[in-house]
Amino acid sequence: MTTTLISLDGNTLTVEDVVAIARRNARVALADAARPRINASRAWVDDLIARGAPTVYGINTGFGVFANVPIHADQSARLMRNLIVSHCAAVGDPLPEEIARATMAIRANTLAKGFSGVRATVIETLIEMLNRGVHPIIPAKGSVGASGDLAPLSHLVLVLTRDAEDRDDESGEAIYRGERMSGKRAMELAGIPRVELQAKEGLALNNGATVSAALAALAIADAENLARHADLAAALSLEAIVGRASPFDERIHRAAGHAGQIETARNIRALIEGSCLIDSTNKVQDAYSFRCAPQVIGAARDAIAYARKIVTEEINAATDNPLIFLDLESENKARSGGNFHGEAVALAMDLLKNAVAEIGSISERRVFRLTSAHLSDGLPMMLIEGGGANSGLMMAQVTAASLVSDSKTLAHPDSVDSIPTSADQEDHVSMSTNAARRAREIVWNTTRILAIELLAAAQGIDLRLKNLGRDATMLGRGTRIAHARIRRVIPFLDRDRVLAGDIARAVELIESGKLSEIGE
Repeated sequence: MTTTLISLDGNTLTVEDVVAIARRNARVALADAARPRINASRAWVDDLIARGAPTVYGINTGFGVFANVPIHADQSARLMRNLIVSHCAAVGDPLPEEIARATMAIRANTLAKGFSGVRATVIETLIEMLNRGVHPIIPAKGSVGASGDLAPLSHLVLVLTRDAEDRDDESGEAIYRGERMSGKRAMELAGIPRVELQAKEGLALNNGATVSAALAALAIADAENLARHADLAAALSLEAIVGRASPFDERIHRAAGHAGQIETARNIRALIEGSCLIDSTNKVQDAYSFRCAPQVIGAARDAIAYARKIVTEEINAATDNPLIFLDLESENKARSGGNFHGEAVALAMDLLKNAVAEIGSISERRVFRLTSAHLSDGLPMMLIEGGGANSGLMMAQVTAASLVSDSKTLAHPDSVDSIPTSADQEDHVSMSTNAARRAREIVWNTTRILAIELLAAAQGIDLRLKNLGRDATMLGRGTRIAHARIRRVIPFLDRDRVLAGDIARAVELIESGKLSEIGE
């Protein structure tokens, strides 16, 4: 566990904070500055319930298609409990633990803004679950991204809440210290009292595209890491095919003006600086998968940057309905709206899907050329000596091709696939959760495609140097270091062996982030 303490104030949560909480178990606290806002909005809800007026959706009415059904004050707690229990209808395998943690952190930050009318103890319970390691089991499927991620969030909320009966079988499930158990048992072992929900609080907890935002935040962090490794893989492959440096000339990219393109070209120039292999032949141009790497990876970089902007806004947004604005002069200080709608996240994730899929697509094309003797400027077929008896990287390229094709299917835009729900009251939905889940799948695919390219590029470089009777000192400043790091964990392929282990080790290099540091 990291010693970092992240303070949730509703306004300043970053993607890096979400990663630290989700993956490094950073400790969390509720910012003191947020407490007056939280307490003031809760006081207004309490006063509304005591007076019985005005009529406010979700506080003294039913939900969705039942919005016109009045709810009396003595039914408020039961209304909230029924909301959570009835909405626990998600299905499928549990979301990874890191997603559960990210979801809890983002939801706590949303409530800390002070527009939701919850008690501070509700937020503090979420925070204690993070700090003590109680991780709700959240089924992956069942949200349409409006009114937020209702079903998956309700499974989370079931763990931290209770009613007077406090039944074990209505407490959800959680992982605590590596063991799966009922939510009630997990909270008892962790020493965290469960909350009996009061008016508005159930709706505040499950109304928002928070699972979508959690998936998206971690996907963005991983996509940014992939873009850095894509630059490195392209530079190593360029060395292996004795490519040309001119396509990375700064003037070319300044003439285009795209920020991501300029950055990728700069990274590749730095990596190949001092290379004796680059520009060592008389060929005029390289294929697009090499020559246009800055244009493709750079465009993906720009798309990822846009997605980061949107998701950073979303993880600091008030997303339930209604919201409470104490500065309103009218008696009714609640306003119904649609901040729970995940369209912004859905569109950002659809863009991210395409961007990361393209990083994988162009990477696989470089692998294809490296393994094809008639396209690789003199490297042996399938990057193996003694081809025929040995198959070399033949199937590694096939695996990369399979992953590229899978990503193409996953990249279909979810945001245009609306379907009406709740008796047509909710007649346009975002599908943000599906978009974010599939973005993570494409990130997973592309990580392995780049891992295969790293294997192919390192193998091609070794074969090239062997043919020349030279060593790795011929490589560029950055590519030489990267090649050495790869070879510390993955040996040269001198004969056929099980490649799955090599690919897994290359994936570890990518996911650690350390391999790409030399290119920054």
